Amino acid sequence: MGSLNNLSWRALAVFAVIIIAIIYVLPTIKPTWWPHKKINLGLDLQGGMHLVLEVDTDKALEGTLERISQEIRDFSRKAHVRYIALNRVEGNRISIKLQGQDNIDGFDKLLDKEFQGLRILSRSTDGDVLTLTLDLPEREADQIKKMATDQALETIRNRIDQFGVSEPDIRHQGEKRILVQLPGIKDTKRAKDLIGRTALLEFKLLDETHDLNAALKGDIPPGSEVLYGTKEDPATRRIIKTPYLVKKRTLLTGAHLTDAKVQIDSQYNEPYVSIDFDKKGGRDFGRITEANVKKRLAIVLDDKIYSAPVIQEKITGGKARITGNFTTEEARDLAIALRAGALPAPVLILEERTVGPSLGTDSIRKGLISMCVGGLLVVLFMIVYYRASGLIADFALILNVILIAGGLAAFQATLTLPGIAGIILTIGMAVDANVLIFERIREEMNIGKTPRAAVDAGYNRATLTILDANVTTLIAALVLFQFGTGPVKGFAVTLSLGVIASLFTALILTRMIFDYYLIKRKVKTLSI
Repeated sequence: MGSLNNLSWRALAVFAVIIIAIIYVLPTIKPTWWPHKKINLGLDLQGGMHLVLEVDTDKALEGTLERISQEIRDFSRKAHVRYIALNRVEGNRISIKLQGQDNIDGFDKLLDKEFQGLRILSRSTDGDVLTLTLDLPEREADQIKKMATDQALETIRNRIDQFGVSEPDIRHQGEKRILVQLPGIKDTKRAKDLIGRTALLEFKLLDETHDLNAALKGDIPPGSEVLYGTKEDPATRRIIKTPYLVKKRTLLTGAHLTDAKVQIDSQYNEPYVSIDFDKKGGRDFGRITEANVKKRLAIVLDDKIYSAPVIQEKITGGKARITGNFTTEEARDLAIALRAGALPAPVLILEERTVGPSLGTDSIRKGLISMCVGGLLVVLFMIVYYRASGLIADFALILNVILIAGGLAAFQATLTLPGIAGIILTIGMAVDANVLIFERIREEMNIGKTPRAAVDAGYNRATLTILDANVTTLIAALVLFQFGTGPVKGFAVTLSLGVIASLFTALILTRMIFDYYLIKRKVKTLSI
């Protein structure tokens, strides 16, 4: 009676596992039958875009030193320390010249108090003129570069999430490279533009005291630069570039942005990007506009001027708008880039590969054909060699595939072409486990044991061997999953699920079927 009760509980547990797996598989077969998500297909199966990006970490370091240079200027002005020259020189160094002992002493105090992280490379005097060369220690410079890569990855991930790509694969590849795989992407050009856009938003004053024409001829005044705005001529469809003489100093950046969204101008019926600042950004923007009424404020994005309106009055409320003859799609992508944040440094596309959906469909078809052919040969072999017991193994084999598919859907794992190879491999492993068990049962029956005793002994003798082999494979699969990328990870996923499913079907499912016939149906002979 105890054996029957135990069998009933095992049967109930096995039945529950199978039903759950089928429920998760149903959306893949018939999406309308169940609201759960279907199995995700990888880049090689549904098509999409593969990119390898390299972050220009040297630019990130240059940007940091430029910021430090500006901070030195600000602190020196507040401390009434005067310098002859302050420049960023080759090799990511800062050079400063000071004259007079008071200025030298004041700057030394400033270094000790505010810039302890800077390293003094050289210190030379010529009369009462001191020349200092500063830089960042190698450890701190390396940390800035690493943080730039990490920040770039997170920024790209945020942009892609808002872009609406399902199951993107974004990960580090080396020290400053980022792997991006976007399955199912249709508009690859738009995706590349969105990913590669630095999205550095700056507010700068126009230099209206110097001659723009002279600057265009090369006579650019100190502290200013020439930037361009672009606009498409509606009649000729040509791009018109408009030059502006802009002060280099950035009054406000997009670091204080809290939101960016697309809105439609009621007067011209054109889309624009509305931006909101946080409290500090709003206060700074109000202070900037109040101090520069009747002056032109340029809105600069990635060194391109989108607009340069005249400040009519102090702007409060922490709101601004970016106009530029956008299409709705361009405005939406710009809003996404601004919301996700600016890239800390430019990114370069090192490798680009596009997989068409037809190629992916062909890969699925060939993968399924190979799985079906291989599975059919295995099924026939088991029936011919092990007769009725082979049918039990074949039933377990079919359920093994269903369990793997259910696991892929339940965990929202991505199925790749190597993943299909992993499923085929686990089919062989599942059969191998049954072969070990059946051979042990045959050995026990050959020495005269009853079918029930032979089954018990066969499973007891084979279990340890099966566990050793499968656990070893599972460990290898987990290592591949942890350290592998792209297709290798897809193989590791299906292999891991396949090993677990094989252990379940071989040691629990088939044992339950044998016990059902030998205990409940009281079968006296065993076809094996």
